[in-house]
Amino acid sequence: MDDQGSILILGLGSEILRDDGIGPRLARDLRTHFTSKHFRFNTSTVGGLEIIDLIKGYQIVFIIDGMKSKESQPGEVYFMDTDHFKETLHLSNIHDASFHTALKLGSEIGAKIPKSIFIIGVGVEEDTEFGETFTHTLQDEYVNILKKIHQFIVNQFKMLEVPASIDTIKGG
Repeated sequence: MDDQGSILILGLGSEILRDDGIGPRLARDLRTHFTSKHFRFNTSTVGGLEIIDLIKGYQIVFIIDGMKSKESQPGEVYFMDTDHFKETLHLSNIHDASFHTALKLGSEIGAKIPKSIFIIGVGVEEDTEFGETFTHTLQDEYVNILKKIHQFIVNQFKMLEVPASIDTIKGG
């Protein structure tokens, strides 16, 4: 963890499509909780092969994206790793390579793929309607969602035994 910027929190989604903007907003708000120089924050509207360019070179990556499926509930938070990945909105685009295919290709072409990748899915209700506000369900749960994700990230550092140099994690 000596490299500056070795941890990425990446929020995926479009902020003009109501609940789809949950990933970028959470990534921005988490910036105030994780102030160490080791953290970097980014947002994007794309997944697929482009994800390799966004995550390469980092040691640990947390990807936050909306989820909409029969199994997901609006406002619920789902924590996954690459082995137990469920489809999220941007990491599962049917018009592009799947997330697993992108990771495999990245490794094959020599991109430095992170050692630890965590996918955080947030159940969304409306992801196709234009608007910059969340649906009531997501807005009402937003603070709880942020707290759950913050605590998950803090817990990962404890489990990964990240050195004390990441001591500017607030809360936990």
